[in-house]
Amino acid sequence: MGAAKLDLVLLALEALTGITSEAMLQTAQEVGAAPILRDRVTLWRLRQANPWRRGRGRKGLDLEEAQALVAVGTRLAQQHHATIRAAVAAWEEGQLHHPPLVDYLERFADLWRDRLQPAAPSTMEAMALKLLVDLLFYGGPAGPQRLWLALLEEAG
Repeated sequence: MGAAKLDLVLLALEALTGITSEAMLQTAQEVGAAPILRDRVTLWRLRQANPWRRGRGRKGLDLEEAQALVAVGTRLAQQHHATIRAAVAAWEEGQLHHPPLVDYLERFADLWRDRLQPAAPSTMEAMALKLLVDLLFYGGPAGPQRLWLALLEEAG
């Protein structure tokens, strides 16, 4: 269920904010998802369900696993909403050389190359910018519902 989308949302958050798997696990505790996201290995295995991952090791996510990743991703987007908003504003204003935006795009591309199947640089940048806008919505009051809707649209 939306494993690629969920993994890419977390990848974008990592690239923009520098959060680590430990921060994701701490957030899992805050949102009550710690029984599912018990440790770094479990988090890694769930993210391996993304079909674009190198060495894909899982077939998919069950409902509880997807719910846990949605809860973590949207909480992190809420916590970093100001950073997300600033990066989106820079992009909308055409400030493509704005340091935080440049750093985000570079880190996103680096993380993509390290973890995912090869893609053209233009594809990575387009995905990074789309995810940046998505994060703005996922960090809002209806963030979890918006992400669930995106997952359902992707599945259907």
